[in-house]
Amino acid sequence: MSASSTNTASATSNLVAIASPEMFTSLMQQDLNRVTLLNFWASWAQPCEPMTKAITELAPKYPHVLFMNVEAEEQPDVSESFDVDAVPTIVMLRGHTLLAKLTGGNVLAVEQALASHASTASAANTRGLAQSTAAPQAAPSTYTAAAGGAAAPASQVDETFADPAKPHALPPTVHTDNESKEETERRCRELMSRSKVMLFMKGQPSMPRCGFSQKIVSLLREQNVDFDYYDILSDENVRQTLKVLNDWPTFPQVIVNGELVGGLDIVKEMIASGELQEVLQASS
Repeated sequence: MSASSTNTASATSNLVAIASPEMFTSLMQQDLNRVTLLNFWASWAQPCEPMTKAITELAPKYPHVLFMNVEAEEQPDVSESFDVDAVPTIVMLRGHTLLAKLTGGNVLAVEQALASHASTASAANTRGLAQSTAAPQAAPSTYTAAAGGAAAPASQVDETFADPAKPHALPPTVHTDNESKEETERRCRELMSRSKVMLFMKGQPSMPRCGFSQKIVSLLREQNVDFDYYDILSDENVRQTLKVLNDWPTFPQVIVNGELVGGLDIVKEMIASGELQEVLQASS
């Protein structure tokens, strides 16, 4: 967040920055009838800036709502509690009841959710805990541009399926619900070996959806490494199978000639020692 947003947050009693899981839990337990809005953000993600600015402006308009700014990667326990794997993500609760989950920079959608759920908060407080029948909204595979917000680069839309022979995400026409374990493993091995350097990441290089993916893209580019990639957030079968197949539980994963090299920390060490360039040259 910018300094101005931080200053405003400290001056607004119903807008707080979460500094620990204990702080989050304590605030949530204070009033189980209250509507709470959680804004999960990260400093590296450009769409978070207009969203955080909008949250700062919305807080005084809804004094009965508690607004929480949560730096997603600094508070992993809180983020994981809500399955946050992209930023910005907005979660709205009444007590412990989920009212809405919105992923992306769509400020208008957040305003509409507040108007729908928070405008009746005072009345709900007099009746006890409200149980919403609204289903949580699914996170989109890419950010959506909000009115007045930052639009995604044009390349974000085109690059995913620019080469039909090498899709960078699960094509929308492909359905994997009935895919067998063996079929998924075969797809994973084909993806791992389709290019000399393959990066399994969250998002895509022009719009990474986690800080670790953003950092490893920067490192590979700094080393002038020509790499292919696949967005594991688009393909849950591949995401879960790669963890087992490579005996590596996290992402991103860097693959060279079909074999796992490692994640962000390993790649950093290999760059520092010169080993990465040696591996790439040896595989030429």
